[in-house]
Amino acid sequence: MGGLRPWARYGLLIVAHLLALGLGAVVLQALEGPPALRLQAKLRAELATFQAEYGACLPTGALEELLGTALAAQAHGVSSLRNGSEAGNWDLPSALLFTASLLTTTGYGHMAPLSAGGKAFCVVYVALGLPASLALVAILRQCLLPLLSCPVTWVAVRWQLAPARAALLQAAGLGLLVAGTFMLLPALVLWGLQSNYSLLEAIYFCFGSLSTIGLGDLLPGHGRDLNPVLYHLGQIALLGYLLLGLLAMLLAVETFSELPQVRALVKFFGSSGPLTAEDQGGILGQDELALSSLPPSTAAPEQAPAC
Repeated sequence: MGGLRPWARYGLLIVAHLLALGLGAVVLQALEGPPALRLQAKLRAELATFQAEYGACLPTGALEELLGTALAAQAHGVSSLRNGSEAGNWDLPSALLFTASLLTTTGYGHMAPLSAGGKAFCVVYVALGLPASLALVAILRQCLLPLLSCPVTWVAVRWQLAPARAALLQAAGLGLLVAGTFMLLPALVLWGLQSNYSLLEAIYFCFGSLSTIGLGDLLPGHGRDLNPVLYHLGQIALLGYLLLGLLAMLLAVETFSELPQVRALVKFFGSSGPLTAEDQGGILGQDELALSSLPPSTAAPEQAPAC
């Protein structure tokens, strides 16, 4: 494949991406189509039963009109079902969680602005706030990544690992740390606190949040009669989880993207020229950990940089 022209490589990449999209669509259609049809049939049966029992008391089309109004309100996060703790959408904790979902591009979809002024403000707020958030993440990344690299640097010096192998060790370690701390552990806590969540649903929610997918079909405490104080504490905890978890996820993604193997793959599709020494160096060299300057056989433990 090394002899392919750049346009052929781009075409190959696009075809592979389209095939992946098609495969995902086919799998989801096979998995989700039958349950959706069963739920639709159940809903129609319950609606027919209700109309048969109470239809004489309702004008024609009144129920459909009421359901349409309720569903339209639900799409904006407004619900009149029960006196749940989430009845007031725009209290301060709820508004903080909404703004965090905007700036992190998670967008759970559990609430949305109703007024024209609110929609206009969201456009301006995101247009200004998103670049600022990305700049903040870049600054924190520069500060935290060398700090997180210190244990790997010590191990690399101790065991005289090559820079490429040390970079792979760092990426694997950081990936396991993020997965355990921000994926598995919160999922276990959520599974224990939310009796109506399975462990798979809890992991699904955590992954959807940290990957900024935010489908909004699951939201802790949503739709339950929780104590308002507990509900708002949960929203604040979710706010902190989003901000810290997304930072950790971006650090892990950045670390993996700088692996020599990944850089070689990007170089393959980006240029037909040979790989440079920078492309083969890995993330540790780029963060000035200077592993590449260590002698291969004479590095001693006391030479490890102080972290």
